[in-house]
Parts: sequence; structure tokens; C-alpha cells
Amino acid sequence: MQSNTAYLLVSHGSRDPRPDMAMEQLARLLSEILPQGENFVGVATLEANIQPLHLQIQDFADRVQAFGCKNLQIIPLFLLPGFHVMTDVPAEIAIAQEVISAGIIMELRPYIGSYPGLGKFVARMMMTVKADVSIILAHGSRRAGSHAPVESIAASVGAVTAYWSVPPSLEIRVQELIAAGDQEIAIFPYFLFTGGITDAIALAVETLKLQFPSVSFQLAPPLGTSREFADLIWDFIKEEDKVFG
Repeated sequence: MQSNTAYLLVSHGSRDPRPDMAMEQLARLLSEILPQGENFVGVATLEANIQPLHLQIQDFADRVQAFGCKNLQIIPLFLLPGFHVMTDVPAEIAIAQEVISAGIIMELRPYIGSYPGLGKFVARMMMTVKADVSIILAHGSRRAGSHAPVESIAASVGAVTAYWSVPPSLEIRVQELIAAGDQEIAIFPYFLFTGGITDAIALAVETLKLQFPSVSFQLAPPLGTSREFADLIWDFIKEEDKVFG
């Protein structure tokens, strides 16, 4: 059977094996949702891979073209428009484009964090937790304007933000909320998968519990590899198809 389109999910990458396993699971879920004949889904990482991203793209393009794919859609699974999304990934794609056969068209889609439906997905997650206030904890970036998407989501659901790698930190934000009288605090990691950083977040929350024993802290899981998140990616693809034609 001829397949016209293939999809390559690109994530940051980690030396921790759990994010790679989660990516594979997400790719399988997405392939089950896609229409028959368009269910070639692969994964690649920007970092922590034995091959640079451009070679991963080339290998995947060669593989799917052998099955009749004529279009390769690259979907960055990044939540914020930091340097990786805006600079590094496009540069790697440009290198791959120079050697990929003219028989396959390669398109870079917007990063998943730009999809408005992601805010609704986060809102549904937050509805499952009862608290005085919720903190959306993102990784953070020093690139100007990169926090706008998560700040917008937080504003839409009445939450506040904190960042793991840049100010304001989780600890500072918690101190501010406690000073304002909040006694039940929910923390939502704005990360795709469980890994080293989410482990460190869990440890930080345990430390906060010891530091503020009268305050209730609830730590939610990251966005994860649920069928619902795979559905979100498919909705994102369909929505962007309206733009790309």
C-alpha cells in the first residue's frame, strides 16, 4: 500500500532512558490514530543520540520513502519557543534537506506548545486537583518572549507560573503564595515526560513539605504519553493541515 505522508516526532532527548521509551509509546499511539496509509510515525532527538538530528532525519526519510511516502512532516515536541525550537532544529533540518532525495517533500510544523488546544488539555488536568492555587512549572528559557505560551495558559486557567532553569523559581513562587495566605498548592510540571528533571522537581516538593508542614502540596504528573495526548497531537496535525493545505 502506498503511503503519502510520514510523521517524525522530534524531542529534546535525554541520557535518561525513560523519555525515549515514552516517545516510542507516544509514536505507537499516534500511529494507531492516523488514517491507514499515513501511519508511519518515527521519533528523533536533538540531543543525547548517537547520531546528530540531521542524520536521524535522513535515515527516517530514506526508510519511509521506500514505502512510498512522498511527504515528511516534522513535528517538534517542544513546549516553549526557546533556542532549540527556533534555531537548532531548523538548522538540522536544513542540513538534512541538502541530501534528502527530491522525491520526498519535507515540512517543519510548528512546535506542539504553540497549539491552542494544549491549554485546554492542561485545564482538564488541573480540574482533577483541588487546591487554593496552582503553579504551572515549566523548564524556562533565556530567549526573549519564549515564556509567552505558558504564561498565556496560566492566565487562562487562573494559575501562576514558575520556572526550573530561570526565575522565578518554584521555591520563590511558593513563598509568595504562602505569604498571600494560600494553604493548598498544586504543582503541575509543564514537561512532556518523566525524567531527571521531574525527579528533581519531586525531590524539591518533598523539601517544601518539610519546610512548610502546615501547607498541603500536590504534585501532578507531566503531560505524559496517554491516548488523550496522542489525540491532541493528531488534532494539532489536522489543524495545521488547514494552514499548510
